[in-house]
Amino acid sequence: MGAGHSHGPSVSAGGQHRSRMLVVLGLTSIVLVAEVIGGLITGSLALLADAGHMFTDVAGITLAILAVTFASRPATPTRTFGYYRLEILAAVINAVLLFGVAAFILIEAWRRWTEPPQIEGGLMLAFASVGLVVNIIGLLLLRSGSNQSLNVKGAYLEVLGDTLGSAAVIVAALVIALTGWQRADIVASVLVALMILPRTWILLREATDVLLEAVPKGTDLAAIRQHILDTPGVLDAHDLHVWTLTSGMPVLSVHVVVDTEVLADNAGGQILDALGECLAHHFDVDHCTFQLEPTGHADHEPASHH
Repeated sequence: MGAGHSHGPSVSAGGQHRSRMLVVLGLTSIVLVAEVIGGLITGSLALLADAGHMFTDVAGITLAILAVTFASRPATPTRTFGYYRLEILAAVINAVLLFGVAAFILIEAWRRWTEPPQIEGGLMLAFASVGLVVNIIGLLLLRSGSNQSLNVKGAYLEVLGDTLGSAAVIVAALVIALTGWQRADIVASVLVALMILPRTWILLREATDVLLEAVPKGTDLAAIRQHILDTPGVLDAHDLHVWTLTSGMPVLSVHVVVDTEVLADNAGGQILDALGECLAHHFDVDHCTFQLEPTGHADHEPASHH
């Protein structure tokens, strides 16, 4: 009585942008080393804070690259969906690292406020300017993929935060050089931390929704059900689920009730094709599983299927 129909993409959206992420990883690593050296030489907490953010960027982008690499591996008998979810797990780890860096910056800023160290504003400005230029290049490389993959989006948000952080450090360096107000460095470091937190929360929330198999954002479950019911030959539908396997890969399963004569006449294949084409066209859901069943079959199913 049951029938299934499924088809889906072979690679995750993040894999399409792997080469650009590798370039950004190299650039970010260079800035990380430069800002650590600059922070130690100048005594700037803002530079060290930005370097700490850069460190999590390096770790996060490395995780992202590993995730999209593993996601391209074929499915196995024990992992029938392959390694797609590694991309989402990497995004969660990335978010946790960012929260840790933000907390460290805020604690260190509080400690320094009563006794701000002397900062070399000129050198601080030079190192921050290099970071700003490199971050702008990274943003341009990742912008196109940020709407297609959570991992690429995470990397993009991190580089965006670094860009804003570098701008804040530049402003602080100018204030120190022109006025001698040393606490400008502490203010800039706090701004970097505060810019990290909301973006990180958004990334973590989206990744968690995927892990919890929530309905994809912007998906109208009622509209999908109505399209299924409007398909010729369909009498009812239940046990409808839509979730996201990984970025850009929504998945759907549903029990479809049809007339007994449809199954007897072997017309189920036509209904499956019609359902698949409808959902792919109207809702961009390509990986679907349909179970065709006769009227009354739901009475024999567990309560969780209703």
